[in-house]
Amino acid sequence: MSTLSPAAPRNTPAGPTALNTGTRRRGLGRFGGKSRMDPTRNSTAAGIAAWLLALLFAAPVLWMILTSFHSETDAATNPPSIAANLNLDAYQEFFGASSGVSPWPPLINSAMASVLSTVLVLLLSIPAAYALSIRPVKKWTDVMFFFLSTKMMPVVAAILPLYLFAKSVGALDNIWFLILMYTSMNLPIAVWMMRSFLAEVPVEMLEAAQIDGANLLLTLRKIIAPVAMPGIAATALICFIFSWNELLLARVLTGVVAGTAPVFLTGFVSSQGLFLAKVCAAAVVISLPVLFAGFAAQDKLVQGLSLGAVK
Repeated sequence: MSTLSPAAPRNTPAGPTALNTGTRRRGLGRFGGKSRMDPTRNSTAAGIAAWLLALLFAAPVLWMILTSFHSETDAATNPPSIAANLNLDAYQEFFGASSGVSPWPPLINSAMASVLSTVLVLLLSIPAAYALSIRPVKKWTDVMFFFLSTKMMPVVAAILPLYLFAKSVGALDNIWFLILMYTSMNLPIAVWMMRSFLAEVPVEMLEAAQIDGANLLLTLRKIIAPVAMPGIAATALICFIFSWNELLLARVLTGVVAGTAPVFLTGFVSSQGLFLAKVCAAAVVISLPVLFAGFAAQDKLVQGLSLGAVK
């Protein structure tokens, strides 16, 4: 009679090994695979949020454009009539169809004051930023704080002294005095911006130009200006926008001869009759130069404002 011997144990993993395997599989399911957050879903949600935010900011502008094509009676209805008939009556009134008042002199004054003041700001801010960044003067931080402190005082606090000074020197309703005011208004912020842009210019290029015998003007024109051109374009565009949109100084210091486009726009607001469609049409026309300048310098503006953000 034969004795049955026990079967040889198979080479199977023991309990702890099986537990480890299960743990690893559960770990894959927890931290990897389908449980991981989908980056495509995150980018889609971010894109939708960005579009909604853009529509939120663009809604008042779109409503202004739509209102400019309505008649005054339709623009003044409450609630507003979206499906009202469209026409060009407000734009014809802006260009003086019935009043005979032309908007071109104020538009030319705004263009002249904005462009010339921007050029003067660049001519003054680039050497100042060079002295504060590339060849820093002593106590340059105090100088930068002084420039910043000039923007802390509201314009309305200085409007009466400026008016009295302009009256005493015979500069009221003078476009050149307004250009000087715009230059002094935009110079501090231009120096701050240009200082950060010029700080990104490689020092090796400046040392090579100095070894070659280039003077300061040649270095600024041939070396620094091409490298910092995105920053210069961004600074110029911001100064142009600030000058074009300025109202308080132009309202107080100018009159008939040197009146600017924002002052001309406020002339449509009256206590008699309807004016909403005409004001919207004037705002659309006056905003077009700024929009065209922004689209033309869009690449330079983005590149300049992001300069130095990523090292």
